[in-house]
Amino acid sequence: MNRRIASFIFFTFIATTCQAAPTGNGIDIGVCYGLLGNDLPPAPRVVSLYKRGGIQKMRLYNPNHEALEALRGSQIQVTLGVPNEEIPKLANSQEAAQSWFTTNVEPYIQDIEFSYITVGNEAFPGQFGPSIGPAMHNLKNVLNEHNLHGIQVTTVIYSAVLANSYPPSAAVFTPEAASDMLNILQFLSDNGEPIMLNVYPYFAYAGDPANVRLDYAQFSATGPVVQDGALSYSNLFDAMVDSFIWAMEKMGFPNVAVAISESGWPSAGNGDFTTPDLAGTYNRNFMNHIIKSSGTPKRPNTYMDAYIFAMFNENQKPNGTEQHFGLFYPNMQPVYPIFP
Repeated sequence: MNRRIASFIFFTFIATTCQAAPTGNGIDIGVCYGLLGNDLPPAPRVVSLYKRGGIQKMRLYNPNHEALEALRGSQIQVTLGVPNEEIPKLANSQEAAQSWFTTNVEPYIQDIEFSYITVGNEAFPGQFGPSIGPAMHNLKNVLNEHNLHGIQVTTVIYSAVLANSYPPSAAVFTPEAASDMLNILQFLSDNGEPIMLNVYPYFAYAGDPANVRLDYAQFSATGPVVQDGALSYSNLFDAMVDSFIWAMEKMGFPNVAVAISESGWPSAGNGDFTTPDLAGTYNRNFMNHIIKSSGTPKRPNTYMDAYIFAMFNENQKPNGTEQHFGLFYPNMQPVYPIFP
């Protein structure tokens, strides 16, 4: 299949699935826009690529002002990140949170629909953990003062916060993460905000291919693979999400919603584990799974906002698979046809 046809099919599929998804509390797929490359196209061309593809949501990891300027009037919903290193400053005072808002959000608020502000990306366990809760609180106060109640404030976590994740019902947070998670989950519960999760079945499969089936990791299994009490799992993604849900429930927060801030599969960098075919299969099946709104075995028929990682291959990321998660090359040609 030539690249022009592949690109057309990709855009047609994205546009169709996004239109078919519910609006408002819907789950139309977003794509993460990473900027760790020295050969990436200018932001206006990137925004045009999103619009041509019907991609309705973008995740930005930091308030890149070139990207934000290009997003004005685009009607693309934006998830905007606070970089990890800025979290302590925002936690220290309401004034610092107001200054961050004044610089990075307020100039664009009339022209961009901001869905979420994410305070950090995988910022703990580690030095930033104790500051996340206070920073979220200060930012939420600023948004409320400006009557921007529709912008949700959250943070992004990943599997390192779990001491155990198999079976999902056995999952608990690590002792190192538990105290910070308590503060974060209390904030999210009090304000009706979701927790955002980076979920990568690829890493589980590549780390233990003898015990993790490929079809289980790629949403391709035709029946249950893992049985956890009354809950049956035919894909690893659901099992990983439910592990977080079980861990939250054990801390006393059974109703905090979940959004997927990243998921994807690299197309190169680790031999036969990372081919364009495998990456295309995973992302295609991931989109279908999310758009069906089927939820997970523990939370069936539940909408989840979700983002594919990532829009482009980024050559300034670490060597190996990290450079090959993109749907597109920097020349804006697709890495693989997302739809056969």
